[in-house]
Amino acid sequence: MSNSNENASIVDVRALPPAQRHAKIFQLVDELESGRSFTLVNDHDPKPLYYQLEAEYPRQFSWTYLERGPDVWQVEIGKLAEAA
Repeated sequence: MSNSNENASIVDVRALPPAQRHAKIFQLVDELESGRSFTLVNDHDPKPLYYQLEAEYPRQFSWTYLERGPDVWQVEIGKLAEAA
């Protein structure tokens, strides 16, 4: 099966020091075009990040778990299309 969203990029933050991960993800969300998404790969549940993103970008992004551990977590994060 092919990925339905071939334009989605995969961002694996496991190699980054934990202190740099959120800054990198926030940069990616900030640069994300409306209607686009990327897949975040992490070594733990990034749920705290969800709350930080929701505080910074209320109701402006989607958050869909693709894999829920125990060793690898994948979440598709997308920027919602702006309402007309």
